Amino acid sequence: MGTISSKSSDSSHGGREGGGQLYVSLKMENFRIRADLIPHVYGSVPIIGSWDSAKAFSMERESASMWELSFVVPPNHETLDFKFLLKPKYRNSPCVVEEGPNRVLTGGTLEGDARMAVFKLRGDEDVLECKVFIKADIVSPFDLAASWRAYQENLRPSRVRGIPDITINVVPDSGVENGSAASLELDLEQYVVPAPTTSSGVVYAANLTESPRSLFHTGISSKSGITSNSLHSSTKAALSSADCSNIRKDIEVTVPEPSRAFPISGMVESKSVGTFSTFQKQDGQRGLFVDRGVGSPRLVKSASASAFVSDLKLDAEAKKGMPAAAGAVAAAAVADQMHGPKEDCRLAIVLVGLPARGKTFTAAKLTRYLRWLGHETKHFNVGKYRRLKHGANQSADFFRADNREGLEARNEVAALAMEDMLAWMQEGGQVGIFDATNSSRCRRNMLMQMAEGKCKIIFLETICNDQRIIERNIRLKIQQSPDYAEEPNFEAGLRDFKERLANYEKVYEPVEEGSYIKMIDMVNGYGGQLQVNNISGYLPGRIVFFLVNTHLTPRPILLTRHGESLDNVHGTIGGDTVLSDAGELYAKKLAKFVEKRLKHEKTASIWTSTLQRTILTANPIVGFPKIQWRALDEINSGVCDGMTYEEIKKNMPEEYEYALKPHSRSRKKDKLRYRYPRGESYLDVIQRLEPVIIELERQRAPVVVISHQAVLRALYAYFADRPLKEIPHIEVPLHTIIEIQMGVTGVQEKRYKLMD
Repeated sequence: MGTISSKSSDSSHGGREGGGQLYVSLKMENFRIRADLIPHVYGSVPIIGSWDSAKAFSMERESASMWELSFVVPPNHETLDFKFLLKPKYRNSPCVVEEGPNRVLTGGTLEGDARMAVFKLRGDEDVLECKVFIKADIVSPFDLAASWRAYQENLRPSRVRGIPDITINVVPDSGVENGSAASLELDLEQYVVPAPTTSSGVVYAANLTESPRSLFHTGISSKSGITSNSLHSSTKAALSSADCSNIRKDIEVTVPEPSRAFPISGMVESKSVGTFSTFQKQDGQRGLFVDRGVGSPRLVKSASASAFVSDLKLDAEAKKGMPAAAGAVAAAAVADQMHGPKEDCRLAIVLVGLPARGKTFTAAKLTRYLRWLGHETKHFNVGKYRRLKHGANQSADFFRADNREGLEARNEVAALAMEDMLAWMQEGGQVGIFDATNSSRCRRNMLMQMAEGKCKIIFLETICNDQRIIERNIRLKIQQSPDYAEEPNFEAGLRDFKERLANYEKVYEPVEEGSYIKMIDMVNGYGGQLQVNNISGYLPGRIVFFLVNTHLTPRPILLTRHGESLDNVHGTIGGDTVLSDAGELYAKKLAKFVEKRLKHEKTASIWTSTLQRTILTANPIVGFPKIQWRALDEINSGVCDGMTYEEIKKNMPEEYEYALKPHSRSRKKDKLRYRYPRGESYLDVIQRLEPVIIELERQRAPVVVISHQAVLRALYAYFADRPLKEIPHIEVPLHTIIEIQMGVTGVQEKRYKLMD
């Protein structure tokens, strides 16, 4: 028998009064309908068309046995009067109208009982009975618009669909650029525009680390002597119990038991050391597809989430430990809250290594990565503490192992930095990066005792055996370090630093205790090893994965939005339209720019999203492989896709006021976490972009990324180390190239504007 279902007018879309419209779906099912008979519907004017069978609406085949017709009933046509009929496909024989009275649908409700459609094909002998399904829903205008866009998309396939995920165009582009073909023959520097950051010059990485707050409380003492009152009691205890042969004689020296110095469960004498080689990219690797289904950061607003938090009885400190992120980061935090953390949620990454081995640069990169993922992370550099407390112009003698005053001064500032880091963790910090040589077991024992019961320590040791790289790093150190800012003679500074390095080498003791990661000859990105010992847990595993893919090979990364699209012209968000005339012109200009900028970089590659406006922008670029990443697709705007902000304001006033209204308080507060209905938030975008970041770090050749505004904001925030809350407001204009230079001096930025 026939069935009918309908939604009442007080549905979640707001009913007829709120702009909803009646959406009717008619379906008819029977396996015996002959192929030459097409089910039709005819009835009341103007919805169905006419009571003239010649003007009846054809039903579309949905499956082998199911036929369907759907339409919208506007508010001024509440009553719908119709019947089904079978119409011959190839001949002019009469139509067969269903038996019985007309079907009447009023306001989405069927009058009378639902019944099957009965057709008499040849007199009374051949009777065909068909199941009928009538469904009526009140739907909102933006749902109807989304359905219509999907329908139109199927009628007008994308111009670029069907191409492989990896392509290479080696055919020269002979197109004329509307008279501007010669414009890029000039110096590229003419297109440079100021970047919206503080400085694009080389900045000494250690100067960007945390400011020593403990020194502001105790005062900055002179270079001669140490004030004993400047250390807290816990620091004094750690210093006095450390196994240091050169500590002053009036300090009591005790050798801690190994079980107390290294409180690591399951630690044995013969350690299990895992060795990882750098990953090799598979030939023919396809574009990466990342599922959009990530955890909702707005979960806490639901009633069930409130009960969840109440059941867990999360105190203020526990809530503070929850990262401001989504997806895997949030899932790990929730799992720790539900099951109890298997290890302390506060983590200290303690750098170990001789000078000029890339410790500070590695620490800065790791800090950027963890912050970008949503972990509260800070970088503490002991050298910065030393310069502020004891001056920047210390000679190599200050770093001799037999210089008692120098050793005490260096241990003191290390303890001060550790105290600051632990205090910050108590205030809610999650990951502290402790940057110093930490080259002796004595120093490391002191740090482990200070951290006992407060955080978990993982030592990160950087080892380099390539003398060319060491020599390069030494020269960069002389040029950039404040330690040699007052030394006018470069050669004199070079001799002093090498003498300082020799002092460290005499007493250097590789890490063999506790949990550790060793990066061995990994700075150039070719080969090398990563050794790990006693490493477990979500966050340490994430750190290991990042480090195994990172290196210091200088190379540029070019970020640019696609050329102007038709959606940009019409002011709609999302969509998958082609380029406008201006967008096509930019694609040609971009091709010429890339050809000149990367003319000596034969191993460069072009990355695009899977949306046609980025692929069409990349089309004129020749000679480089082009790789499509679904992870680079624009932020999913859900039901708002294809709408202008004015349409959203009209049809979704609550959503518009909540987070989309320009200059509104809500937007400034919530835009990072705001998720489009059935779409994504910026935090969701960050989660799906992590594989892109890892691959950008792993690449040794230049990469041109052609993507979309929200995606490029998130990528740019990673390289520029911008706070998460700033990501939705970062300026990424059309027809502009952002060049990120990655290398041993850190990350520098330059912008080129090819068109207005």
